[in-house]
Amino acid sequence: MYEKKQTIDPVNANISIRRQCELLEISRSVYYYKNRPMSEFNLKMMRLIDEIYTDSPDSGSRQIRDAIRLKGYNVNRKRIQRLMIIMRIEAIYPKRNLSKPDKNHEIYPYLLRNMPITHANQVWSTDITYVRLKHGFVYLVAIIDWYSRKILSWEVSTSLDRFFCMSALERAIRLYGKPEIFNSDQGSQFTSPDFTGILKSNEIRISMDGKGRAIDNIFIERFWRTIKYGEIYLKDYEDVSDAVNGIGSYIKKYNERRPHSSIDAKTPEQVYNESILFQKEDCKSA
Repeated sequence: MYEKKQTIDPVNANISIRRQCELLEISRSVYYYKNRPMSEFNLKMMRLIDEIYTDSPDSGSRQIRDAIRLKGYNVNRKRIQRLMIIMRIEAIYPKRNLSKPDKNHEIYPYLLRNMPITHANQVWSTDITYVRLKHGFVYLVAIIDWYSRKILSWEVSTSLDRFFCMSALERAIRLYGKPEIFNSDQGSQFTSPDFTGILKSNEIRISMDGKGRAIDNIFIERFWRTIKYGEIYLKDYEDVSDAVNGIGSYIKKYNERRPHSSIDAKTPEQVYNESILFQKEDCKSA
């Protein structure tokens, strides 16, 4: 996490900055964050793109461009497309040739269509979202349990590398055991051999969404909407540390104190714990 940045020794002759970041489970971009500024205009456009997309995730670059122009900004589609790539945003709609696998990475089928979700740790899923700061932005990855809607682990990074995703996955397994199935999109962070290797070594079945179909990973998409309207859009984070603190506090509230109508007005923490307890008792009686 970001707060570990202060323990990195930039003059260590024996261990490189890259290796120190890997050992501390943080992205190198977090360490170099202040050296990578972006223009205020692009940051403003990214804020608007994020708000429009969160409200209407079926919006493509043309629709987003038109919506931003209605707000009085003369911006072209190429800029919108470029910023959407940086933000890891893609319009959600059915397409032909949905899954064009990376030649270097194995792509796995989607396993969850019409599958009944009956207990905690049956299915976990993950995704990455853009989080704005006052003078920049970061990325947030989270892992959610489908049955309880509990956020099991999360991590913040200033770049889209695979390491912060791997760190979040390893932490979730360390704290909660392992799921039967792990679902993600086809982003390079999740198709990398390093990431899938963690799943394979724990004998976890791998499921992947169709390209551009966030509906295949609907629970994490709903959480993004919840945290953005309930926390991120209400705050103007000064820096990465401020974002980490705000996001962490909100996720704790989301898990432990916020009842969900979709799970009988219980909290995710309550539903998760009840399901795990039931599974343990069922194993004893078997």
